[in-house]
Amino acid sequence: MHLTGASALVTGGASGLGAATSRRLAAAGAHVVVLDLNEELGTEFAAEIGGTFAHADVTDPAAVDAALDAAERHGPLRALVHCAGKGGTVRLVNRDGSPGDLDLYRQLIDINLVGTFNVLRLAATRMAGNEPVDGERGACVLTASVAAWEGQIGQIPYASAKAGVVGMTLVAARDLATKGIRVNTIAPGVFDTPILARFSQEIRDGLGAQVPNPARLGQPDEFAMLAQQVVENPYLNGETIRLDGAIRMSPR
Repeated sequence: MHLTGASALVTGGASGLGAATSRRLAAAGAHVVVLDLNEELGTEFAAEIGGTFAHADVTDPAAVDAALDAAERHGPLRALVHCAGKGGTVRLVNRDGSPGDLDLYRQLIDINLVGTFNVLRLAATRMAGNEPVDGERGACVLTASVAAWEGQIGQIPYASAKAGVVGMTLVAARDLATKGIRVNTIAPGVFDTPILARFSQEIRDGLGAQVPNPARLGQPDEFAMLAQQVVENPYLNGETIRLDGAIRMSPR
């Protein structure tokens, strides 16, 4: 999928994995719509890369549609990279003997899994109306996590949602095959993102040391490199790719 003259939507696009991806897709010739909840950061970053900022919650159909409208004002939507998500801790039985928080579980499933479906269905609808280029109308990249296979204690909602994204990938690729739209997923391991910035350097170094090779945290641009290749490679479809330095997460 060639991006010159096209538009791209990157959710969670103002920081971390999303910002690195937005920067790469813009450099490849796309007009990038940076969808994020952080209006101040998103507006500044979108201007920096020559893109457009859209303030939206990924679970809000009207807000996502408005972001897609903004994208299509700058060219046909050819690429989606969905990075937005949220973590949170839920135990089945709390230390005080009470049951785990069902409302928080639902909230995290809604953001991480339902939000993914919402963005994918709306973006794919726009792509389906594009004129094919070399047989393609668009390419979608979703974000899962190694937690889909090795969720740690307390990660039940996040692991559940990311396993759902993995399960969605092949089915979505088959669903959209006749429309010339590819769907793939990246499952990152431990990456040096703002989520980890709140931890001490000692903890961050310890996480990096768990990675077999290279023994460090992943860099956001390494995720972005893969996302760009997934968008551009026309034979890559229906696949979930672990990007994790061969880590297999421990229970804790």
